[in-house]
Amino acid sequence: MTNAMRVLALMAFLLQKIEPHYSISRERSVFCFRSFVLMIRRVFLFLCLEFSVLAQADTVPLFDGKTFAGWEGDIGKVWRIEHEALVAGSLNKKQEKNNFLATTKSYGDFELTLKWKLEGTDGFVNGGVQFRTERIPNHHEVSGYQADLGKGYDGALYDESRRKKMLAQPTPEVLAKAMKPLGEWNDYRIRAEGKRIQIWLNGVQTVDYTETEPNIASSGIIAVQIHGGATSIVRYKDLRIEELK
Repeated sequence: MTNAMRVLALMAFLLQKIEPHYSISRERSVFCFRSFVLMIRRVFLFLCLEFSVLAQADTVPLFDGKTFAGWEGDIGKVWRIEHEALVAGSLNKKQEKNNFLATTKSYGDFELTLKWKLEGTDGFVNGGVQFRTERIPNHHEVSGYQADLGKGYDGALYDESRRKKMLAQPTPEVLAKAMKPLGEWNDYRIRAEGKRIQIWLNGVQTVDYTETEPNIASSGIIAVQIHGGATSIVRYKDLRIEELK
């Protein structure tokens, strides 16, 4: 049964349950009216739950919360798993250089959601989520789009190692609405479809960018970053992706 059929079947079932209450309510006034209202509330809750399930029906986890299956990088040396999150860094030792944990699979058009948290006070406390990216051979760096985070660049779109510049970023007013204090969990939603890239930070859209340059890769790996030169910890969890057809 398709998701649409499931919704229609559920609505038909609930309507059958509602009809008797409606008929009786015309005969019994207050008591039956309250029963009718209660049933409507139940219908609403059922539909909210069903559509919540359907909203995740086409998404799959990028990270299972327990293993590094589907990921590659400096596992054990830089990256570890703590409390179902991908973690790198320390508050007692400075991270020497940028480091990236990457997916083994490439993605083109997609919508990615995740949570991230950044801690630290010494140095350039920063991280990022790479996409449509590739590793640079024989180098610790990668090249591609990055949804930046930390040091005032939350919600911004940066071009890592390629054009080495900000492609789009929120105004101070938008950022003030979206950002949370350092050390709190944040929500990222990243959508890449064709030449259009959109980013939402904590439910607030911060980027709506359309690529204009030719020969920019439209697919690649996804990676999470800890920035070098800082005493910091970065965490990523609840990574889920929907590939757009």
